[in-house]
Amino acid sequence: MIKTRRPKPYSYIAIVAALYVFYQPVNGDAIPMTSDNIDMTLASNELVFLNFYAEWCRFSNILAPIFNEAADKIKAEFPEAGKVVLGKVDCDRETAIASRFHINKYPTLKIVRNGQLSKREYRGQRSAEAFLEFVKKQLEDPILEFKSLKDLENLDSKKRIIIGYFDRRDQPEYDTFRKVATNLKEDCQFHVGFGDASQAMHPPGSPIIVFRPDVAVSDENDETFKGSLKNFDELKVWIQEKCVPLVREITFENAEELTEEGLPFLILFHRPDDLNAIKDYKSIIDSQLLDEKQNVNFLTADGKRFAHPLHHLGKSEDDLPLIAIDSFKHMYLFPHFNDMYTPGKLKQFLQDLYSGKLHREFHYGPDPTNNEIQSEVKNAKGTSPPESKFKELGPSKHRYTLLEKDEL
Repeated sequence: MIKTRRPKPYSYIAIVAALYVFYQPVNGDAIPMTSDNIDMTLASNELVFLNFYAEWCRFSNILAPIFNEAADKIKAEFPEAGKVVLGKVDCDRETAIASRFHINKYPTLKIVRNGQLSKREYRGQRSAEAFLEFVKKQLEDPILEFKSLKDLENLDSKKRIIIGYFDRRDQPEYDTFRKVATNLKEDCQFHVGFGDASQAMHPPGSPIIVFRPDVAVSDENDETFKGSLKNFDELKVWIQEKCVPLVREITFENAEELTEEGLPFLILFHRPDDLNAIKDYKSIIDSQLLDEKQNVNFLTADGKRFAHPLHHLGKSEDDLPLIAIDSFKHMYLFPHFNDMYTPGKLKQFLQDLYSGKLHREFHYGPDPTNNEIQSEVKNAKGTSPPESKFKELGPSKHRYTLLEKDEL
């Protein structure tokens, strides 16, 4: 009697894992993601583009054939396994995945690079061609190579920059640097030099990474990473802290994302060329309002591009620079820009928002100081402060099905 040899259990695991890694649908459609395959898919592909949808959502149904068409085009452009996958998550069936990725609207398009979730969603045009171009952009090398130190003299002083100095491209430290750059390339510019181009900046065999701040609009200084260049998480946290400043610029491209964070805006509206106002505002926020970063989004805005909110406040480009709060219900103007330089004034402006004083005083004038004035105020007819304009730049009900917080 011939005895058959039973395969070892781990061989089945290896086969299943390989199927996940190399599986792509024959027709190129986006791969349905489930609790069984999502972790393996995210870990084994350089880029995973995920569509979170609900079958009852009309916007999801409009997107579905477009996303599948994009999967066809992207598979033809990048046929190699492990490069890029388009996946789709039915959030009604896969509630645990929807909860894990904090889905609050349908459809939501998220990006995972090298197993790391990007904090930025895809919010661009919904067409197969646009998705293909987006994926191409995501897969571009995130690091620009300089050939001599002189090249670094021409970098944009209004951008936050990370510079790596390495002996060789095949160093394991460079592999870590490149993975971090891939995940954070929207937040910073990354540059690297090898061999002769960088040898004057680091000891042989000891690569270094340096943060160069946006010196044209901030008072920060260069800083060198002191941790292990082989530790991905440590390097990512450090670069993220350097590349995502306390004060950010709001644009029409990122307004939806910033609005969705749900924090009131404290905004400096400035002329495009007024770099001194930006630098002073950032310095004051950093020195006086650091403890408010969990409560407020500190922003700068080009007053020429955002003329509509200014008009809503009764102001124009001639009145710049000026500071205002948008609470997503109303807008409130900081009385005098130069008061920003008086310690405590901006902080009190925020405290007056929290206490309701800004809203109350807009309706009825300054808070009463005695009973007689209080009586007069009670009988007064107030006016309402200008309504929020930036709330209109948040996720639109004409583009998404917006969920209440308890729907998932």
